[in-house]
Amino acid sequence: MNAADTKETEPAARLAAIRARIAAAAREAGRDPHEVTLIAVSKTFDAEAILPLIEAGQCVFGENRVQEAARKWPGLRARREGIELHLIGPLQTNKLREALGLFDVIHTLDRERLAQALVSERERGARLPRLFVQVNTGDEPQKAGVSPRDADAFIARCRDVHGLAIEGLMCIPPVDEEPALHFALLEKIARRNGLSGLSMGMSADFETAIALGATHVRVGSALFGSRG
Repeated sequence: MNAADTKETEPAARLAAIRARIAAAAREAGRDPHEVTLIAVSKTFDAEAILPLIEAGQCVFGENRVQEAARKWPGLRARREGIELHLIGPLQTNKLREALGLFDVIHTLDRERLAQALVSERERGARLPRLFVQVNTGDEPQKAGVSPRDADAFIARCRDVHGLAIEGLMCIPPVDEEPALHFALLEKIARRNGLSGLSMGMSADFETAIALGATHVRVGSALFGSRG
């Protein structure tokens, strides 16, 4: 195989390898592999890098920034039906209206002001995406997310006061701590709140996350390669 052929087939091969690892991890945990959604994290990668994965059959992608997604995804979606786009980065309220036009799922609902803004947009006739609450399981001051001690009250307020349908929870563990501890904590919070969705696990630890109940894993570098 020449270099051109290798370049052309590499994204499909990476995708197949990650899907195989997800399936193996799910079976090892006694779960159906179809319970786990692979989110291909395409942040910082351009349309040229993303299109081969779409052509290989990947339909679910994650972006961190609203404006970056707005530059890339309308054109990409025009090429293929059935694309599902997830916002996995922080959402500023002044970007909310634009985000609602782009994303099918938001993983980063994390504060009262954003919940209120979602309600306001709904009252104006906007279709709300599926929603995950981000939990800052490590209570890291530099990181977004609801503190674990406040998560139950925030989820209840989103549901009972604002009438928001919460599908699940998301977390990003501290880089210097064992991720399994944070995944287990997120699963415990989700279970006691009757939530089925668990967005947790990235390229380095998604198999651990699957063992602990992840329904969505966010894989970037293992699919696209390292970011510049």
